[in-house]
Amino acid sequence: MSNVSPSLVIEDLLKDFGPVPALDGRMVRVLNGISLKANAGSVTTLLGSNGAGKSTTLACAQGLLRPDGGKVSLLGEDPYGASPALRSRVGVMLQDGGLPPSLRPIPLLRHVASLYRRPADINALIERLGIDEFANTSIRRLSGGQKQRVALAAALAGNPEVIFLDEPSAGLDPQSRQVVFDLITELRDAGLCIVLTTHLMEDAQRLSDYVYIIDDGLNVAEGTVAELTARATHEATAQAVTFTAAPALALPQMPAHLLLLEPTPGQYRLEGVRDAHDLASLTNWWAQESILPDSLLMQPRTLEDVFLEIADKGNDAN
Repeated sequence: MSNVSPSLVIEDLLKDFGPVPALDGRMVRVLNGISLKANAGSVTTLLGSNGAGKSTTLACAQGLLRPDGGKVSLLGEDPYGASPALRSRVGVMLQDGGLPPSLRPIPLLRHVASLYRRPADINALIERLGIDEFANTSIRRLSGGQKQRVALAAALAGNPEVIFLDEPSAGLDPQSRQVVFDLITELRDAGLCIVLTTHLMEDAQRLSDYVYIIDDGLNVAEGTVAELTARATHEATAQAVTFTAAPALALPQMPAHLLLLEPTPGQYRLEGVRDAHDLASLTNWWAQESILPDSLLMQPRTLEDVFLEIADKGNDAN
């Protein structure tokens, strides 16, 4: 067990917004006691639907908002009103970029790097992220993906120990996404603490060392991707089986928790498989009807399955 303290510690975080005119001037509690930790050399991901509290949590962690309760410790200090020394050790990439629209990318990035005592190799970042390809275009004329690359470079310009990434792959083409993924992995392996949010479950599953799922201002599940996807409950979908066979087969009656569908002619999908007995229900039908599938694919439970299960439970509770 490591004796190194976490880079970020949040305990019982509370945050209210308001007064809200539509609610007769009442305050609205956005964060209801979130607690989490993020370590150096690790990618910690916050997942949640819109309005769940992810961005507010990050804003408090970065010192942009003052909590109404609880505790935030970033590299051993309270980030709200923190010293310049602490801020120089932290990089922040905002989803909307926050970039000056009239400037061109490379002069902007060199200026940002010049503000730090120990800047990163900004020329290497420019080359690595392909920013030199659109160097003569002003920020306002860049595509969304190009702005994301500039924002990421700006967040890394100070050679930070902790970096917050809000939707780092939003708007990127597949090749640029791969470049960003490789860079994030290298930064993690170099010992940076990386805290990110994303709506893309595939990205979260691929990048994350530890995941917190946030709902209604609370973290409602946490763990490594393997831990979260392995926790099948009675309501959980552990596996989905897809296969190809002759179209328009008479589908059999399956146990209540299993769902056999033919989404397109000749393409079948069995959802809700939890164990070998469930799979036997399918293979017994094949044997009885002399069906030999042309292809078969078993898909493990994914982080998206976990997220949707939690969202469905939240909707049922409401």
